[in-house]
Amino acid sequence: MMRTRPLKVALLGCGVVGSEVARIMTTHADDLTARIGAPVELAGIAVRRPGRVRAGVPEELITTDATALVKRADIDVVVEVIGGIEPARSLITTAFEHGASVVSANKALLAQDGAALHAAAEQHGVDLYYEAAVAGAIPLVRPLRESLAGDKVNRVLGIVNGTTNFILDKMDSSGAGYSEALDEATALGYAEADPTADVEGFDAAAKAAILAGIAFHTRVRLDDVYREGMTEVTAADFASAKQMGCTIKLLAICERAADGRSVTARVHPAMIPLTHPLASVREAYNAVFIEADAAGQLMFYGPGAGGSPTASAVLGDLVAVCRNKVAEATGPGESAYTRLPVSAMGEVVTRYHISLDVADKPGVLAQVATVFAEHGVSIDTVRQQGKDGEASLVVVTHRAADAALSATVEALRKLDTVRGVASIMRVEGE
Repeated sequence: MMRTRPLKVALLGCGVVGSEVARIMTTHADDLTARIGAPVELAGIAVRRPGRVRAGVPEELITTDATALVKRADIDVVVEVIGGIEPARSLITTAFEHGASVVSANKALLAQDGAALHAAAEQHGVDLYYEAAVAGAIPLVRPLRESLAGDKVNRVLGIVNGTTNFILDKMDSSGAGYSEALDEATALGYAEADPTADVEGFDAAAKAAILAGIAFHTRVRLDDVYREGMTEVTAADFASAKQMGCTIKLLAICERAADGRSVTARVHPAMIPLTHPLASVREAYNAVFIEADAAGQLMFYGPGAGGSPTASAVLGDLVAVCRNKVAEATGPGESAYTRLPVSAMGEVVTRYHISLDVADKPGVLAQVATVFAEHGVSIDTVRQQGKDGEASLVVVTHRAADAALSATVEALRKLDTVRGVASIMRVEGE
């Protein structure tokens, strides 16, 4: 039986994503009603700049008093797309206190305070959904939280930032340098005027924290995620990657330790074999590769940002939360029962590609090999090129702990025959 009283929705933020949410709610109202089992009505939109022109958004719904909007007794669901920590955190907790469920796209807040927000939602018997916080339109949170709830996820490996993937893809396909590729990304609207959050890995790290927490049923905060940006990646690195049959991607990697007693979460550039599915992800697209005991290998692919893709994820959550309201129930909350510790980066084991500038004379390779052996790092391959007394030495290791590799590099820097360390890059996906 169809519920006649409409479910009322408060929208916080009306930028690129918020305006698209408002448009879809208006134009698809009949479909949403049929899917939910009750009418759904946009009851108010909180913005910071009320005078701005917003095509298709009813002016009578605009308000600058977000707190008053979320406190309204008739609000059933709050959709938060303003981003940042405050006032988003206070507004969300206020919504919970007044009986409203929340749909959020706020990756930074969820990565920092997800546990507290989940606890507040549970305390007040409401929902907190956030599919749009990770990889735009790509369904990731719900498959991990629900579809794979009966399985054991061991690894999540993904490209979760479209700006960085666009830049690296252009460097790979055209031979452009980092600055040139960044300029193109900015001109096309893929990069912000200040791209720091993207290119330094902060955006991807927040998403990695969220994914790791859900995948491994443990609490992982943003501070637990090792982060390394991609601004130092060069055309020479891509040339080396191609010689290995690889390309370079900025990856978010979440892993369960082999003994099952800890997890790791990290974001950094890495070489990945061209045979791996993630290697073919081009331009500003996102993709996430999941490895689980029973399901095996799964890959999720699609647009990871933008108004329409992100709004699609928001509306999917909105339908789910509204259905729960109609049924007078709530969906799954936080699952953190494993309480696994997050290991430091020094304990992470992977392969490495190291490029050294060395003197072009006999015995250099032997010296370098000795240093690797002394630190317990096994060498897989070595490539050396020399000219006019100078040479480059490229070493690819077998799997080694990050701490052991770091100690090896420090020892190499002390050799008189090593002029410098040109680059160090991890090799993933093998």
